Amino acid sequence: MSKESVFQGPSVSLDDMLEAREARSFRQQALMEKCPQASLLCATMNIPGPVKTSEKLGQAFDSIIDLIKEKLSDEIIFDKKITPKTGWEYYMMSSLPALELKKALITIEEASDLGRLMDLDVLRKVETGLLSPISRTELNKAPRKCFICSEIAKECGRSRKHSIEQMQAVISKMIDKACVKSH
Repeated sequence: MSKESVFQGPSVSLDDMLEAREARSFRQQALMEKCPQASLLCATMNIPGPVKTSEKLGQAFDSIIDLIKEKLSDEIIFDKKITPKTGWEYYMMSSLPALELKKALITIEEASDLGRLMDLDVLRKVETGLLSPISRTELNKAPRKCFICSEIAKECGRSRKHSIEQMQAVISKMIDKACVKSH
């Protein structure tokens, strides 16, 4: 599979992404207000560059969401997938306590190469009333590693250590490898 086929889709702007982030925040707040006793998962893909959606990216996203639904089916109170051009979003309200949900999601994330492309954020209300994601380090897990150089992913991202083209090439190979395994 070529990089072009994985990243063949509509381009989005920075403004599109900022608007999507704000809308996601409002959706998250609304869900937590409707179901304050539940834990909230917000799943998105971490895809560099202007193309956030394509058929192949959608298949990768759906494969992880299917794993989540399969493993956590008894604890799902509500779930919904939305498909904006800025990237798919999956919301799930769970009866599991937030820390247990995050542990289960880390296991799912680590069980699949495609899990590395996902942001599986478990959110909880903090003292300010805002929502805050539970970090891997709170559960004594190492921060995520960069899938190019194995350094801490956030540091590579902040410093822009790798080009979009490099990251897209690696992502294309990951998706290609996962598609071969599933057939």
